[in-house]
Amino acid sequence: MTGAELANLVNEAALLAAKAGQQQVTMKDFSEALEKVQLGAARNVVMPEQERRRTAFHEAGHALLGMLQPGADPVRKVSIVPRGRALGVTLSTPESDRYGYDEDYLKGRIIGALGGMAAEEVVYDVITTGAESDLENATAIARQMVGRWGMSEKVGPVTILPSDGDPRMMGISDKMLSTVDEEVRRIIDECYGRAVDQLREHRHQLDGIVTALLDAETLDEPEIYAAAGIERPRTIPADQEPARATVPHP
Repeated sequence: MTGAELANLVNEAALLAAKAGQQQVTMKDFSEALEKVQLGAARNVVMPEQERRRTAFHEAGHALLGMLQPGADPVRKVSIVPRGRALGVTLSTPESDRYGYDEDYLKGRIIGALGGMAAEEVVYDVITTGAESDLENATAIARQMVGRWGMSEKVGPVTILPSDGDPRMMGISDKMLSTVDEEVRRIIDECYGRAVDQLREHRHQLDGIVTALLDAETLDEPEIYAAAGIERPRTIPADQEPARATVPHP
């Protein structure tokens, strides 16, 4: 966060503490303020039980796949309380600031992003509009992997997609752009297939998270890992983390 963003976070936490009649701002206030700033304010929406259960499976899919991917950012919170435009949220953040990402990590991000849609297919055999923002996120990462970060053998270590402007203005051919699209589709298809396979293999853990979510509506980090029966990953000091290929933040 920038200084201004941190100041806004502190102000939100102070307001929450004041509304609760507290004399001090606690960590709970900061956590709730962070949710409001990053995820949006909670909405008072009464969802039908069937929709609530579907949302629980969707968010549990995100969370479980996030926990299963090697080297993935820890899952911090899962909630089926509607916030902003979303019916539920799953929050994952790294232990420390990260500035470079390798191919395996990025594919893990895509798999996690597709977890909601994959869970709905595994459990209900349908795909709903709830995956819209997830697909946007997954597609954006895959396009940058192929078109900007040289993570496709078929395209090679070249920049095809500029950060702004029309790639055709750089002399990129329609054939090469078509190849980029094919590679993006390949990455998404492979990651989605892995998401579905992993959720089917770990269905009992998916159900465990859903049961806990339907009961509590919001799960913090220890509760999430406990519900899934997965050991919380050990924290690695920043100076001991393995070296990673340096690419911009997706």
